[in-house]
Amino acid sequence: MNADTSPDDTPRTAAGLPRFHLAVPVDDLAAARRFYGGVLGLTEGRSAERWVDWNLHGHQFVTHLAPRPAERAHNAVDGHDVPVPHFGLLLTIPEFHDLAERLRAAGTEFVIEPYLRFAGEKGEQWTMFLLDPAGNALEFKAFADDTQVFAA
Repeated sequence: MNADTSPDDTPRTAAGLPRFHLAVPVDDLAAARRFYGGVLGLTEGRSAERWVDWNLHGHQFVTHLAPRPAERAHNAVDGHDVPVPHFGLLLTIPEFHDLAERLRAAGTEFVIEPYLRFAGEKGEQWTMFLLDPAGNALEFKAFADDTQVFAA
């Protein structure tokens, strides 16, 4: 066992939580490399002609060359049309604002601009939504109180 595994050798994050694996379709691997490696600053891992592994804060995130999805659904949340499906990370508030500035500097067009959601309420959080070059929706958020991530 090491710091990256549990007693049963299950891979873990630094916080001791299981790592997730997520694979998403992209229609241009070069554009995916520019966005995920260049703009988001993720470290590239193994790759082949039709896919690239990325280190998404200790999680295995894979971009696979595939056709672009035909349509996207939205759900109304806090007065915004949230794209579904989407994925992302829970960051610290400083990490969130640093990423928002990096995305703005890269000329990223936001689906939902960075803003404070549920201000003064249970679950108060900073959030932003954007699309990668293949149209996959991403959400990055940061809770004012991390113990409220799963608060009802």
